[in-house]
Amino acid sequence: MYKKKLQAISRLASKRILATNGHLSRFQMRCLSTQIQAAVKEHQFHPAHLHYIGKHPLVYRSVGQELERAVAEYGSTESIVSCHEQKRYTFRSLIEDVDRVAAGLLKLGLQQGDNVGIWAPNNIHWYVAMLGAARAGMVSVGINPAFQGPEVEYCLKKVKVKAIIMPESFKTQNYYEIIKGICPELPHSVDGRIKSANLPHLKHVVVDTPNKLKGALTFDDLLGLSNPAERVDVTKLQRYIVPDSACNIQFTSGTTGQPKAAVISHYNFVNNGIHIGNRNQYDSYSRICVQVPLFHAYGVVITIMAAMSHGSALILPAAGFNPASSLHAIVDEKCTVIHGTPTMYVDLIKKQRELNLPLKTAKMAITGGAPCSPQLFLDIKNVLGLEHVRTVFGMTETTAVIFQSRPDDSTDQILNTVGHLQDHVEAKVIDDQGKTVAFGERGELCIRGYATMLGYYDDEEKTKETIGRDKWLRTGDQFILQADGYGRIVGRLKEMIIRGGENIFPKEIEDFLNTHPDICETHVIGVPCERMGEEVCAFVRLHDGLPKMSRQDIKDFCQGKLAHFKVPRYLVTVSDFPKTTSGKIQKFKLAEIYKKEHMTQ
Repeated sequence: MYKKKLQAISRLASKRILATNGHLSRFQMRCLSTQIQAAVKEHQFHPAHLHYIGKHPLVYRSVGQELERAVAEYGSTESIVSCHEQKRYTFRSLIEDVDRVAAGLLKLGLQQGDNVGIWAPNNIHWYVAMLGAARAGMVSVGINPAFQGPEVEYCLKKVKVKAIIMPESFKTQNYYEIIKGICPELPHSVDGRIKSANLPHLKHVVVDTPNKLKGALTFDDLLGLSNPAERVDVTKLQRYIVPDSACNIQFTSGTTGQPKAAVISHYNFVNNGIHIGNRNQYDSYSRICVQVPLFHAYGVVITIMAAMSHGSALILPAAGFNPASSLHAIVDEKCTVIHGTPTMYVDLIKKQRELNLPLKTAKMAITGGAPCSPQLFLDIKNVLGLEHVRTVFGMTETTAVIFQSRPDDSTDQILNTVGHLQDHVEAKVIDDQGKTVAFGERGELCIRGYATMLGYYDDEEKTKETIGRDKWLRTGDQFILQADGYGRIVGRLKEMIIRGGENIFPKEIEDFLNTHPDICETHVIGVPCERMGEEVCAFVRLHDGLPKMSRQDIKDFCQGKLAHFKVPRYLVTVSDFPKTTSGKIQKFKLAEIYKKEHMTQ
């Protein structure tokens, strides 16, 4: 339309110029100029690109230096409380054990840059070990506590882990026996030094247990290895640890193939922690109920680093997510903030409806790790009796957060966006040709700035696929960027359903179905269809005690509210959803369930 209008004006100008033998009056020239300017202004292109500077500058500090700053400012304030272990640390007592871990690792012969695996649930030694590795100039490697032998073996080999720290057991898993299965030399090692044919890089196994296990050191052994002078050396070491160097490796929670290992720097960690905490208005009076796993980017950055930088206390209700334990911890420890993923909040709301505990001190919930439906936002606020519900949005490769709610956001911004672009982050949205689309149009979100990972460990090809030579990181998220800095996620590009040529984004259907009074939670996938290519299949979890839902019920509910091609062709009622430990729904497992329980209605 714009091109045609300019062509028409151009033809008009040519005719007038010819009619006057090339001599237009001043009035005629002004008229033509006004018409052209109006046409240009009407269709002026505003590319969906923003660089949000923010109010606070970036800092150039390592994690160890940030901990020292927190100790100096908040020394006697509680840093962490483990309810299930009945342990407490202030910031001042924390750094003492952190430096014991750092000095102990160095005493074992590990060097700066070595990778230290932490394979554990939310026990306090996870927190101490991660900070200890950072203070020693080493790289902590978060390993999912639900991983079994082959999965742990892959992680240890992929990033050449030199030492692993773990509990003896958790739930039904005996970690020590699993490690023995992949490292049979462990029981026969001398002085805690391992020589393994299968795991040639692994030199030490440290177990948080009172028991003496053959070949392994206890966590208390590690704490007791060093002397005071060696711990002083750890403090001196901090000036030589470069903030741009790696401090953590996060395994991505991919649904296909082996997980990739994202390498994150001290600079990423410290700055994102500061800016996340600023947005959430954390201070030394904030007490955060931690439901998310510490090994995950949500746990280690949004939770640990944000709390540490602002002198806030972390409260660990249980080793693994337990909604009843969370609610009791909020009451007993006077928590003011709750951290969780959407699926965790679904379970927390359900349990609170049963227990109806007085959550008087809780003021705010932070949700992230997966998209949250507007209905769930409202339920979180109303059932838990909170003043604020805020969201964070990002990915492992961007150190957890790239969009986040702001303190004065309106209800519409909270319910219908993933928040505002984070401070010092640059964002753009591109089409499938790599060209920037206009504000308000759909495309793939790309990010550039301090928060992007250093790359995938020992995988240059995958790194180049994700981060271009221009330093833009492609998120794989279908996104809409607004000119005011807020964004809306449409869905993952790979999750988009193509039905008879129509592009369908599951999140839109999920958000709508979650408003049904009988539905507790919904997840939508595409399933094969010979005629249409793909069909829409909805998996729903109903509120307790309700009978099974039929597809006709869904059709009636969608009538006049969703386009016909978006109405689920198949419906599967489930009692629970397959999830990763970090709370993400494993949609590939839903596809497997569909294949086994194919429904034709």
